Amino acid sequence: MNNPPNLEILKKLKFDFPYFARNALQVKDKSGKLVAFDLNRSQMFVHERLEAQRKRTGKVRAIILKARQVGCSTYIQGRFYHKICYASQQSSPQAFIMTHASDSTNALFSMTKNFAECHSVIGKPTIDTSNAKELKFMENKGSYKIGTAGAKEVGRGMNNQYLHLSEVAFWENGASHVSALMQTVGDDPGTEIIIESTANGMGNLFYDLTMSAIDNKNNFEVIFMPWFWYEGYATVPPKGWHNNIPHAWQDYGAQFQLNYAQLYWASEKNAIMAASIGASYDEPCWTFRQEYPCTLAEAFVSSGNSYIPPHLVAKARKPEEEVLPNGPLIIGVDPSRNKDKTGIISRRGRRMGKEICIRLDPEGSTEYVSQYVAQLIRDWNPKMVNIDVTGVGAGVYDNLLAWGHGHCINAVNFATKSSIRNPDGSPKYANKRAEMYGEMLEWFNQDMPVQIPDDDTLQADICAPEWGNGKTSFTTNGSLQLESKDKIQERLKRSPDLGDAAALCFAVPIESMMSFNNSPVAITRGKPKNSMTGY
Repeated sequence: MNNPPNLEILKKLKFDFPYFARNALQVKDKSGKLVAFDLNRSQMFVHERLEAQRKRTGKVRAIILKARQVGCSTYIQGRFYHKICYASQQSSPQAFIMTHASDSTNALFSMTKNFAECHSVIGKPTIDTSNAKELKFMENKGSYKIGTAGAKEVGRGMNNQYLHLSEVAFWENGASHVSALMQTVGDDPGTEIIIESTANGMGNLFYDLTMSAIDNKNNFEVIFMPWFWYEGYATVPPKGWHNNIPHAWQDYGAQFQLNYAQLYWASEKNAIMAASIGASYDEPCWTFRQEYPCTLAEAFVSSGNSYIPPHLVAKARKPEEEVLPNGPLIIGVDPSRNKDKTGIISRRGRRMGKEICIRLDPEGSTEYVSQYVAQLIRDWNPKMVNIDVTGVGAGVYDNLLAWGHGHCINAVNFATKSSIRNPDGSPKYANKRAEMYGEMLEWFNQDMPVQIPDDDTLQADICAPEWGNGKTSFTTNGSLQLESKDKIQERLKRSPDLGDAAALCFAVPIESMMSFNNSPVAITRGKPKNSMTGY
């Protein structure tokens, strides 16, 4: 006669997920071998945070910002499988999983099927339906369904209790997908929505959701795990390696208290990623910092293949000492087109945005923008106001000219030719817009510190143009061609107004030579720009 099951064990299996995972589920290790699902440090941290929120609020609403392959998706799949296994009879619990790519979707779904097949203790559910899109349980009519983000909305009309949205930062049409899927989960106790992703720069849906959660503007809780929490990210270095660690890596290791095995693993991983983008091996490159962040802030400011490197902009947001705003006052004005906003920002020498840094919503009113800029001219007496006149800005320029401000306003057409040449005489930039962004990059990259407002939107706009095919690249004659504003707007679903306004501050080569006490002296036009001031 068989002994009855131990009630204490059954209770632990039902209410203690780490115990259930360790004793009932199996996952594949790096070699492909099936092993017990024993939660690692990152997975246990996520579990504890989610359980604390569930006990506090009755439900789970979480955004997880993670490094690559720390086991976050595996944990969520196991968690939802456990929830469905122990749901009440005839409760019909529904779980839906959506990822950014079909291969990722299939991999997660295969993991769930593997859980069901290898479930090794009492309570194993009977599978009623198992196909490429759905796994359905017989006893409680629970089910798993999957989808892939794309041009067509997926998931409308469903009624889910558990929702897992994976790698949201890389979703096509992310805003419409997330909005639709959120509506499939009620605000009932026991429901769970978990959004997770590695970072993909600022100015996208995942970034906006994360920042809103941090600012308590939604009911989601942000969870972050650094890469070095994962035990697998460590390799014993060769003998003597620690005697020749580059200074940047020494500082990196000291900052995050990494041991030599972690630091060697990071440097080796970085070497491969740096080679792919032509970056130095001697310091962590942006791609490594994006996929293996140590802090939440680093994940966003380091990510994205931006023409102007995000780490330079982040450094300018918080310089070690305040930079004095000396030199002639230049104001960049990027008037709105269609549904854009108007970006306006100032610059004096190595300081940007001290006087003004604003995005206006004039609702199509050229008169409103003209009046606003005219008031700035009266208040600040700028040396020059550079206005983008490729669109409605021509009307702003005409108004200001008619009102007697012709002494300081300058019409800038982004599409005109650049006058700056390479040493061989060929054009350095394909047009004026590329020139302005190129000169702004040099400004950020100079030896002397520069300072800009500590503002996420400004950084996102400045870093909006990206390298790549059809984006920022070099033409056949070696000229830099910047990613078009229309393509950026299509990708970000908004216009980089403040970025273009900041670039306009570099439209005219005005040099401001500084005296020893950092006060402006002679101002001239037409000379080569000073490497420290950027003029």
